Amino acid sequence: MAGLPPLPVRDPALADKHLLALPDGVEPDEVEVLASSRFRNVRWDDAAAEAPARTGVLPAVTAALGIRSVPDRAPGARSLRLARLSSLAGPYAVRVEDAVALGLPGSTSTVWVLTAPRERGERPWPGGDRDGLKRAFPDGLPVREEERVLQWLVAAARRLGGAVRTQTGAVLTPDPDASTDLTVLTARWLEPDDVLALVQRVQPRAYLSVATPGSWAGPASRTGRGSQGAVGGSPERGGSGLRAALERYGVVDEEERHRLMAEADAYDELMLAAPPAAEAFGVLVELGVDGMLAVEVSAHEQLPPLLEGLPWVADGVVAYRVRWEPREIEQIEQERPTLEHRVARSRSAPLVSAVARVLHAELGGEIADEADFLVDPADL
Repeated sequence: MAGLPPLPVRDPALADKHLLALPDGVEPDEVEVLASSRFRNVRWDDAAAEAPARTGVLPAVTAALGIRSVPDRAPGARSLRLARLSSLAGPYAVRVEDAVALGLPGSTSTVWVLTAPRERGERPWPGGDRDGLKRAFPDGLPVREEERVLQWLVAAARRLGGAVRTQTGAVLTPDPDASTDLTVLTARWLEPDDVLALVQRVQPRAYLSVATPGSWAGPASRTGRGSQGAVGGSPERGGSGLRAALERYGVVDEEERHRLMAEADAYDELMLAAPPAAEAFGVLVELGVDGMLAVEVSAHEQLPPLLEGLPWVADGVVAYRVRWEPREIEQIEQERPTLEHRVARSRSAPLVSAVARVLHAELGGEIADEADFLVDPADL
């Protein structure tokens, strides 16, 4: 990018930083939006004000969400505050030969430099490492603030098609295709049959995920008394477990035990006759050798910071999570999964997007990816 300051590749301090490498065409406001999707109180530090300012401002990054426009102070690099002790400086221009010397992809056009506290914990345990952080930090994984900002750095690189060079020298190039799951966040609740009908527009074989019929038939008749009329019942009649529990809690009177057990029976029978409305449910689609697609519906508590304070979230938000689950679930957490997994993923990801589009068209709201970054439905 013309006019940007060059990356100080000969500065010894650079070796002690985490770097976010991005391809050509990624603007600073895109980086800011992704930061605001994960961290509260993201801001451009005033230190950048010393750089000469151009006339005009960058376009509003997401006017519909009420995010402010950001003054463009290029050609000087700016500093984006992420958290109390962490900031991201950039963008810096980088030459191809310098990018390759740093181990970064040859397509790298700009680099952002992360300043964060070095906080390391225990050595990583064996197991999945989709982001490559265990490989990058074999002597102790980042914790606390360094962990949070570094995880965001990898997620941003995945979203923007870039890479991360950690302070240890390891280069992480997250696969953008590895992020398949989408969540529709909306103020509207749909009943299970209505959601099923929407999903069946995309996948006619979809079905509701419900408990196996007959798995529990309700309380045994006359649980409080045995077949001979003795209070307390027999194990066959189902009353011994509740009887023992009442005894443990000091209910020693036989008639009082019988009364409490009879009330428990009556409550169970009522719930079977008129069960409460579902607060969470799922819709499933069998994909054969490609695994399964699931739509999970429930209340959503932890909103992306970009959505907090918007009028439509005031009365609560419902999340419609559209997930792909492969047959070999452990492959999801592999930094380099097998060819079979990647082929199944390539066939399943369009189905996830199609279901998310149908749900969003009906429900409105916003669509978020696995990293809580908002997605434009037109891009699906």
